[in-house]
Amino acid sequence: MPEMNLPPSSLTVLHILDEGGAMTHKDLVNKTRLAPRTVRYALKKLKEQHLIIEKFNFKDARQIIYQNRPAAVTA
Repeated sequence: MPEMNLPPSSLTVLHILDEGGAMTHKDLVNKTRLAPRTVRYALKKLKEQHLIIEKFNFKDARQIIYQNRPAAVTA
């Protein structure tokens, strides 16, 4: 299981995305109370494991929306 190789920060971010749905980096920083740099690292590790996807934010093109990858895709 790929989640075992993840740092605690990545597991926290993954859990927040599970409960809260799609969020921006800023939303994740506020929800997790982790440092912005730590959240960036956590997101990088989650992307490497293909556990999350990035979506274009139509409300603000400067931000990316992160969300969990649907279970059907990871299976």
